[in-house]
Amino acid sequence: MTTSLLDNAPWQQHLFNGDWIKASNGNIDVIEPATGKILTSCGQANTQDVLKAASKAAKAQKEWMKVTPRDKAQVFLKAADYLQQNFAEFSLIIARETGGIIPKGQLEIQETIVILQLASNMVLQPNGVTLPSPVGRSSTAKRMPLGVVGVISPFNFPMILSSRSVAPALATGNAVVSKPDPQTPVSGGFLLAMALEHAGLPKGVYQVMPGGVDAGIAICEAPEIGLVCFTGSTAAGRKVGEACGRNLKKVSLELGGKNSLIILEDADLDVAASNIAWGAFLHQGQICMASGRILVHSSIAPAITAKVIEKARHLPMGDPVSGSAIGPLINEIQVQKVTQIVEDSIAQGAVLEIGAWTDNLFYAPTVLTNVKPGMRCFEEEIFGPVANIVTFDNDEEAAKLANLGNYGLAAGIISNDVSRAIILGEQLNVGLLHINDQTVNDECINPFGGCGDSGNGSTVCGPSDWDLYTHWQWSTMRITAQAKPF
Repeated sequence: MTTSLLDNAPWQQHLFNGDWIKASNGNIDVIEPATGKILTSCGQANTQDVLKAASKAAKAQKEWMKVTPRDKAQVFLKAADYLQQNFAEFSLIIARETGGIIPKGQLEIQETIVILQLASNMVLQPNGVTLPSPVGRSSTAKRMPLGVVGVISPFNFPMILSSRSVAPALATGNAVVSKPDPQTPVSGGFLLAMALEHAGLPKGVYQVMPGGVDAGIAICEAPEIGLVCFTGSTAAGRKVGEACGRNLKKVSLELGGKNSLIILEDADLDVAASNIAWGAFLHQGQICMASGRILVHSSIAPAITAKVIEKARHLPMGDPVSGSAIGPLINEIQVQKVTQIVEDSIAQGAVLEIGAWTDNLFYAPTVLTNVKPGMRCFEEEIFGPVANIVTFDNDEEAAKLANLGNYGLAAGIISNDVSRAIILGEQLNVGLLHINDQTVNDECINPFGGCGDSGNGSTVCGPSDWDLYTHWQWSTMRITAQAKPF
């Protein structure tokens, strides 16, 4: 399936710095994971490209600050309208570029529209407070933009995971230099660039520089960039955090997870199995919130396992654009990683119930039982369609199993006894907790993030945006200056 935009895309051999500029560092071929064919190509940014972008963004940000709040709000609303007008075509591009089903592409556009609408409202909100002060003097604190924000986004949900940082950063008065994953530069940056360009965002305020590790390092080192928002693996996040600390930058790290979905013995078995399959297999498990550990009460484990096996057996695998539920993994490296983790876990004593076979980039929905702490499938984020079933005998054991390891992103609990589930949930060390739901949830308006190896706090989306993308400026004023004791 083709789209007219891909046939004549402005990003072919180009980068976006407010204009579509010819790349001097060669091109990136964007491979469609489901077919292995070249979907499109774009320019590839290097260190110098990013440093130039940051310098230009710093100058453009000063002009962006002069735009009135209402005019800024209109930019975001017009960009949202542009995405709505191109909804079908852009959704298809995202699905093809990410190896996702079309509803997944549609979700990314829908959520980005909401994020832009929220940004339009954000610029019209109060951005300061009046503080107590002696008579004759005023004292205020105002939120000021950081200047330039760097955004490094991943391949799995690239449009959402870019726009959720780009939009509020712009709304709070910053300019943005974005480095989407080179595997998904269109979804991760160029579609949003087209929308904001159409909406009249001043040139240079938003720039898209897809590239490799060198481009990411430049984001962390460019002196004009005051904050780096990174979404990706914990290993890469550590390096970003180290670089930002060395350069005295703020940093927001939204990293991986090994999330537990706990099924208590009073749960409806069919509903529980549906939640397990969704949490473990959605987008081939390539979601930081994926249900990486399925903790099931031992009394219902055989029945639950049988139902999940049937889910895995009947989920169609193939090109997701053609209607399959399970699409490809993003690349061969990821296929090898999933394969090795599963094989090592089986060697450690896990039992393969179904799956664990591959066809090019496709990895069959897999169910492992007899999973224990210490096994790779229990400890590591797999980022593949693997349901790891672990049994427990009581709530205390469930909480202990869920809290093992250093991740702390999300957890879900399925039970007909809500009070019991709440008590259990209060014992879990996570940033996102869902009672009677699986672990994959986000609504754009909620603080999103975890603790430990999952990142440095709930600093993405919702009321926390003002804290993340600005700094406080305290200001006092007297009508006339007064003499001091000296």
